[in-house]
Amino acid sequence: MSHFGGAGGHICEEEATPSRGRHPPMQRITVVGGGLAGLTAAITAAEAGAKVTVHEAHHTLGGRARTTEGPYRTNEGPHALYNGGPHWVWLKQRDLIGPVAPVPPLEAARLRLRHHGVLRRTPPFAMLKLLRRSAQQAPVDVDFMSWATRQAGEEGARAAANYSAVALFHHDPGALSAAFVQQRLRRATKLPPEAHYPRGGWANVIDRMAARAWNLGVRMETLSRVDALPTGTPVVVATSLDAARRLLKDDSLTWTGGRSALIDLALRTRRGDAFAVSDLDAPGWLERFTAQDRSLAPAGEQLVQGQIPIGPGESRADGIARAERLLDLAFEGWRERVTWRREALANGRTGAVDLPGTSWRDRPAIDRGDGVYLAGDQVAAPGVLSEVSFNSALTAVSLALGRHALDLRRA
Repeated sequence: MSHFGGAGGHICEEEATPSRGRHPPMQRITVVGGGLAGLTAAITAAEAGAKVTVHEAHHTLGGRARTTEGPYRTNEGPHALYNGGPHWVWLKQRDLIGPVAPVPPLEAARLRLRHHGVLRRTPPFAMLKLLRRSAQQAPVDVDFMSWATRQAGEEGARAAANYSAVALFHHDPGALSAAFVQQRLRRATKLPPEAHYPRGGWANVIDRMAARAWNLGVRMETLSRVDALPTGTPVVVATSLDAARRLLKDDSLTWTGGRSALIDLALRTRRGDAFAVSDLDAPGWLERFTAQDRSLAPAGEQLVQGQIPIGPGESRADGIARAERLLDLAFEGWRERVTWRREALANGRTGAVDLPGTSWRDRPAIDRGDGVYLAGDQVAAPGVLSEVSFNSALTAVSLALGRHALDLRRA
């Protein structure tokens, strides 16, 4: 779908604009939130000549893209950077991606699929019908399970829906819009794989973005919680939708998301471990991240991260129990090999998920009026996972500056 503390770029003091609705040249822009969306907005605005201040409530930048410090370099949940997405091009143009690790072909061959309680190397044939490039375009107004069952039968539809959880983090992908799930399923199964992994974790990408912002004169204030909108400047609110709802006191800022139990494990290395395990019987995914990046754990150890989407009536313990059953199948003797372990419950992991009859256009609008703009992964912008945050940040800045979004994308 990193850490690092605020750099304090110096900016010259100028008079604030008299209202958020009037923006003269060399205007100021305030960004609330120092995650991927906030840093994207800050860099884009600064490149366009604006004076930018970023307020981050945490002591480090990065938001959900933080990476833990220490010998085990874990992201907050399994993350990958899709090279087919718009933010890949934007980051690459600015030399902000840095070294990345694709999945080694030999490791990719160790992908295992749990189906009917046992591990297999290939998906059921009925599921393959839904993965073909020539497959019928799924409709927006029908749930995925109903549509896919008509295309490939119930077994293939259920397996495909559960597999799509790798890019959804949702406990019931089959209940979501068929078009929404199909797009993510195609991106997750594309060959060659789009997923790449920043070496050393997402922290390194955030570091480079923060340095870019610093060099552009962006002022970044960490441990700076904003409880009321500043006046006299356009504001980009680049927080979670829950935080934006509280800050803006706007109860309409809601959208469907997901909950996941997260598990991180360091295991002593053993030949023959799977690279990744996808559960086709229920949504869930485990991945051995040291397969592509040995720097994430000490020598002789492997780092495994997993996400198990859980429903409203399920607990973290329920999700962890399901993760352990996958580990039992794919990582022989894992319990005796554990050197480090961490568990968490994450709300809103997916960002936005679209129910039947809705698309990204129906989510909370970016432009909230009076010079206030939203950016994040649950607002009205296209893309998959963090691409929504990126696209919404570009659009928010283009609106704040009174410029067309395409002009900024070409900058």
